[in-house]
Amino acid sequence: MDISIHASFLPHDDPDAALAFYRDTLGFEVRNDVGYDGMRWITVGPPGQPGTSIVLHPPAADPGVTEDERRTITEMMAKGTYGGILLATKDLDATFARLQSGDAEVVQEPVDQPYGVRDCAFRDPAGNMIRIQQLR
Repeated sequence: MDISIHASFLPHDDPDAALAFYRDTLGFEVRNDVGYDGMRWITVGPPGQPGTSIVLHPPAADPGVTEDERRTITEMMAKGTYGGILLATKDLDATFARLQSGDAEVVQEPVDQPYGVRDCAFRDPAGNMIRIQQLR
């Protein structure tokens, strides 16, 4: 079987803040920026990896989501418990320094975890957990 990860979805509640974080702070390429009915879907991805993307989307755009579910999603995003993604880098300390200087919300400084990885954590402007591991 030949399966790869093509795109993953993360919610945003401010498209301009999301774009600034993923493009300007993380250095991702903007692959698509689509507006519809007052909402925006922004597709970004790491340079040199055109087959892997993150779609930043309005969190409750699905017409099947109820008003109660929309409120729950909004509450979970505010607490940073709704969405997240795990990224990797060759130089965790340099990446951490770049993100920290870009005003990203630090959740955890780089640390060697007892389960064998070195990682750090940030929140993006929507509260999504962004963990970054050191490649070995």
